[in-house]
Parts: sequence; C-alpha cells; structure tokens
Amino acid sequence: MRIRPPVLFVALVTAAMAGSVLVPSAQADDRSWAVSRGGAGPTAALRLDDEGRLSLGIRRQGRTVLAPGALGIVTDEGDLTSGLKFVRRTDTRVHEDYSTTVGKRRRRTVDQTESRFAFVNREGAALTVVVRAAADGIAYRYVVPDAKGDGVKVTEEASTFELPDDASAWINTWSNGNYEAAHQSPSAAGAADGDYAYPALFRTRGTGVHGDYALLSESDVTGTYDGSHLAHTQGEGEYRVALADDEVDSPGPLSTPWRTVTTGDLATVTQSTLNDDVAPASRVQDASWIRPGKVAWSWMDGGHEAQRSLEKQKSMVDYAAEHHWEYTLVDDGWNTTDWMPELTAYAKERGVKILLWMNYADVDTADEQKAMFDQLAQWGVVGVKIDFMDSDQQARYQWYDGILKETAARHLLVDFHGSTIPHGIARTWPQVMSMEAVHGAEQLNVTAANVSVLPYTRNVVGSMDFTPMDFQTGRIPVSDAAELALSVVYESGFQNFAGALDEYRKRPELEKFLEDVPTAWDETRLVAGDPGKKTTLARRDGDRWFLGNVNAGAAHTEKVPLRFLGHGTYTIDVVRDGPDGLVRESRTVTARDTLTVDVPADGGFAAVAHKL
Repeated sequence: MRIRPPVLFVALVTAAMAGSVLVPSAQADDRSWAVSRGGAGPTAALRLDDEGRLSLGIRRQGRTVLAPGALGIVTDEGDLTSGLKFVRRTDTRVHEDYSTTVGKRRRRTVDQTESRFAFVNREGAALTVVVRAAADGIAYRYVVPDAKGDGVKVTEEASTFELPDDASAWINTWSNGNYEAAHQSPSAAGAADGDYAYPALFRTRGTGVHGDYALLSESDVTGTYDGSHLAHTQGEGEYRVALADDEVDSPGPLSTPWRTVTTGDLATVTQSTLNDDVAPASRVQDASWIRPGKVAWSWMDGGHEAQRSLEKQKSMVDYAAEHHWEYTLVDDGWNTTDWMPELTAYAKERGVKILLWMNYADVDTADEQKAMFDQLAQWGVVGVKIDFMDSDQQARYQWYDGILKETAARHLLVDFHGSTIPHGIARTWPQVMSMEAVHGAEQLNVTAANVSVLPYTRNVVGSMDFTPMDFQTGRIPVSDAAELALSVVYESGFQNFAGALDEYRKRPELEKFLEDVPTAWDETRLVAGDPGKKTTLARRDGDRWFLGNVNAGAAHTEKVPLRFLGHGTYTIDVVRDGPDGLVRESRTVTARDTLTVDVPADGGFAAVAHKL
C-alpha cells in the first residue's frame, strides 16, 4: 500500500518544564502535531489527512530530512491505515542512564521526548502511534490492544520512508534474512527494484562530514513480531517497510519494533546510539562475568582441517597467550574430534579461554541446547559462535529470544554469524559480543570502497564481526596499515582476527599494536569521513586515544586535526606503510596540532596517543 500525503510540517515551540511529564499543546484542528527534543535535533511532524490517513515526516534545522511517509498497520483488530480519528496525545520526558559491555561508548545517557498519539478507526479499533525524538534521531512504533483476547494478527504495515529522489544512497540487498551483500551507492530513486536491508544510509543534502544524513533501521525486534526490510520500486524515493512473514501473530497486546531514523551530520549518525537507546533495559542483572576481547581464529588459515587439528589449535592458544589475546575460537570441524577437554585444559593453564562454533540446526530446540551447553560447561568453554540462522521470520526471532535467555543464564558469551543485524541487543543482552550481518573478509571479494562504507552503515547499529587481518588470503583490498586500522575503525566486542600466525610474525609493528588495542570503548569520535571514500575514527579507552584511518582512492597525505585529545601533551605512535613494510613513528603532540601521514593508494594508518 502506498499513500502519498501532501508535504506539511508544523513548527513546535518547546518550553522547559519541571518534572518528567510534559503537558501537550492543543492543536486547533487535531490533525497535525510535532515532536522534538528541542535544540538542534530533528522534529517529527505527524499529520492526519481528511481521509483519516496518518503520515510522518522529519525536519532538522529547517531542512527536510524525510518528506511525510505513510503510517498505519492492518490487523485482525481492524484496518488501521485509514478512517482514523484522533483521541488524545500524551507527552513524556524519557531520561535514562545505562551501561553496555561493548560498543562505541560504554556509558550512555538517554534524553528523549516521547509522544503517544491515540486514534480509533470507524469501527472503534484502537491504534496508538508512539514517537520518540532525540538529539540524534526519531523513532516510532505502533501499539494495538488485544481487544478480542486472543492476540493480534498483523497482515501488513503501511509504513514508508520518503527520500528525495536524488538523495545519495549506500544500501545493500536483502534476501531471506541475509545481510551479507556488498553495499551499492545509487541515488534513492535510482536503486533497482527489490528488497534492501537495514541499516540503509541516505545523504539528503551536502557532501562529506557536513552533509545531512538519514540512517534507516529498526530496534527491539523480538519473537512477538518479525524482522522487516525495505522494499523499493526504481524511479521513486519511497522505501516501504516489508515484513518477512505474510502474517505475524502477537500473543497479546501488540507493540511493534521501533522504526528508527538516525539523522544529523555524518559525525552525529556515526556516533549515535539511538538503536540501543530505545531498546529495553538489560535482562542480565549481573554482567560482571562478561568480558569482550581479541580472538585468535584459524578458519581462514586452514578451514575445516585446521579446526580438527589439536596441534593447530594449541598453536593458536600459544599465540593468544603470548600476545595477550583473551580468546581462541575453534570453528566448524571440532565436533568430529575427541580432544576438546585437552584443549580447554591447555588453554586454561595459559590464561586463554575457548570459544566454539556451532550450527543453528544443532541448537534449535530446548533439548539440544541443554545437551550442548551442559557439555560446554563440563569442558570449560566460555562462549559460542552460532551460525546459519539466515532468516528474519517470527519463528527465528522466537528462537533468538530463547537462546539469549539460555546463554545469559549459563554465562555463555555469544557471537552470531549468518544472522540478522543488532536491534539494540547490546543494551538488552550484554553477553552478545558481536554479530556478522556484513559483507566481511570471508567473502574474499571486499573492495576498499566497501571497507570505508561500513563505519557509516552496518557498524552504526552495533558490533560487527568483519574478521580482519586475513593477510594469507591475498585478498585484502587495502594496505597493511589500513588493514591494521580496522582494529580501531570497526567496533566489535569480539575481534576475530583471521590471520595466519606466520603473517602476523612478518609484521612485528602490527603485532605490537594488536596487543594494545582494546575491543570496547569509552568514547568514539568521527574525525573525518565520506562514505565509500574515507574514514578517520578516534576511540578512547581510559586516557588512551586510538586512531584508525582507511581510504579508497589515490595516494595522498592525510591531515588529521587532533582536537579530540583535550588538554595536555601526548606521545602519539603512528603505524604506517613504509617501502619495506609497516613502520612505527613517535611524535609529541597536543590538541592544537595536525597529524600528517603519507598513505598509499587504498591506504591508511593506525595510531595510539598516550598522555604524558
């Protein structure tokens, strides 16, 4: 269903008020409303037209981000896409502080306005549209009561996002819950007919870091609903929310996932935690057992045979211990062996913890999970990599609900491969260290442009298991220093480094840097960037700042302002590409300085700054 409402935005005047509940301002015609957090953040404009159809558009600093797009949902309670009549509006201030175990910022503060708009259709069926406004974006969801007492069945969402036809797009195709296609960069209208995955990035105005961007995604997806994606018809700027199932059955009153629009300049979008901020609070009361870290992983250096070799896996443990990596992951093939107790004992003696791969089909029932996880506990395995879910259907999200509860209860860390994207999971289930859902190194055909799109798309919404450092494949699309920089540029609670041990040893400066770099952060700053062309990210761990720079294009000199350092004097160690391999250079700098580094074609650098 496509509804093209006329463009209409309404200004919102906000006033500071004591307390958490804001008194709504009455609208003369009860047909148009605005929701904003105030300041320089975006404003959502909700409108009810003469035929009782809802639309929502977004403006920021006087400029249109999204033109009004249709809202509505069709359920067995009624058709809630037209014939709607306004009942009431309730506004609330949302202020929360929370922490995560992984991500671009461990400590977060939520400061949002929530407005709940109640409507009824001609038959009296009720719909509430909940809109959240934050400094970095807008989110909305539908709430439908279970009037019949037997659950709510959904057959369609009418939700659309309306982009300017000429908006630049960075999007990848979606196919049955697979998120591993490479990104394309057409215009919003120029994208081919088909289905596209979240998160989808659009630039609606300007260029580079100072443009206006909108990142479309979803949050709080559970087994009470299903995952969605974007359906598009070439020649239009409209992207329609499409469900993975023909029908969705909610067991009680329905609250759909949040539809999120992260918007602002490129730094605002890249640094945003909006998808986590609207997600439910942590379901894990005590997270003290959860530890992110670096992982030695041999799949791309030997495949199945490497996983079946005790000698090979002991060598991975030895390397991890020598270089202070916390984990070793044994992938597909270990389950044909009988030496796992020996390996886990060997690793424990050396201070390294073991993670094991498994196929979704091996743990898709409660009985299988109990048997498998009992065995892992007996061996002393601390985490699992579960693969090949490959679905966004409701039944698969019901499985996710169960496996997340079970792994949390058993203190098992989790890495999902062949999975959906993060939907606020870092906040709700902190034992999840990473998820794949990316065109990563295992594809063996990644380009430098692909590499420099991901910080602004997939990695914005959560930890991303790209598996860098696979030098032995000969398929790395960027220079050695740029590949090293991915340990900073890409955020992942588990950094599964894919290199052969001999390849690491050929690069001692890389080894030293990887020993020091953490996998979770206190702060993240986008210093410079342009999707598909370049990224310079600064991430802080305590009083240390790490810099990662990657480029797609010709050789040049990078000039990086160091304003993010703050007060004081720092020593900065830069690892760059030299004529005969990686070289390390040390400089003394302050926040007033600009760091200059020569980089080759498709190159970059990695750096760490210590305060003196």
